[in-house]
Amino acid sequence: MDEEVDTPEDPRREFAEECRSARELHDPAPLTQAHLAKLLRTSKSTISRVETCHGAIPPDIPPRLDEVFATDGKFKRLYEEAVAASYPTLYRRRMAMERAAVAIREWSPTLVPGLFHTADYARCLFKGGFPRASTKETVAFVSDRLARKAVLEGGMAPDVRLVLCESVLYRRFCPPDVMRRQLKALLDAGSRPTVRVQILPLDAPGHLFSDWPVSLITSPDHTVSVCVENYRTAGIVDDPDSVRTALRTYDELTGDALSARESARLIAEQMEKLT
Repeated sequence: MDEEVDTPEDPRREFAEECRSARELHDPAPLTQAHLAKLLRTSKSTISRVETCHGAIPPDIPPRLDEVFATDGKFKRLYEEAVAASYPTLYRRRMAMERAAVAIREWSPTLVPGLFHTADYARCLFKGGFPRASTKETVAFVSDRLARKAVLEGGMAPDVRLVLCESVLYRRFCPPDVMRRQLKALLDAGSRPTVRVQILPLDAPGHLFSDWPVSLITSPDHTVSVCVENYRTAGIVDDPDSVRTALRTYDELTGDALSARESARLIAEQMEKLT
């Protein structure tokens, strides 16, 4: 098999080249890697790895680069594209839709969705599914998962609505302190003006989405697509009748769920029980 060669179209390579170019062409004088590292509050070795495409890009680096070089979100965009490119092909369309979305509706019957993961929660989830994974593979997964959270930040963040089955709060696949921090992250996310978190009680009626997580993603032209994921598979449904059915089901879920305030109270109560 021929060795894979990076091309200018590779977003990870483009990120590296743009970083090096911005540093060397900085006005009024070029910046060394050490000087840039100081401005970004990181290490020279980190800048070197970023510019030579060694390892994942730390998620805090792109917004700081945009700030230092006044690049109006260019590095954030390239970073999101690089993360999306690291996912299997069948997930990439969903990732692109997520980045461009004006609204995202999430439902999960089992786990906190990836957009809201903490690093420790994501790590426990990955290691549970892939116990033989190397440290490098685990670090890459966690880094990529955290990178998805960038869509929740900035002035163009989509409106996000999340409904979780109450059982998600009680699952014990990770240590109590990890779950407590994850629940705190949910509370923090729900305090954002663009995010609403609701809990569906255990005694709620059955519904079409009972068995699997579903995302309804609204594009800038207000077209809605339904994303459904299962083991090693991901499907995107655009059929208008199916989308209408999914929207109606989601409306029923939000109607049966606790209010955002009641949900936050329940999450906080569960946090206190985790010792």
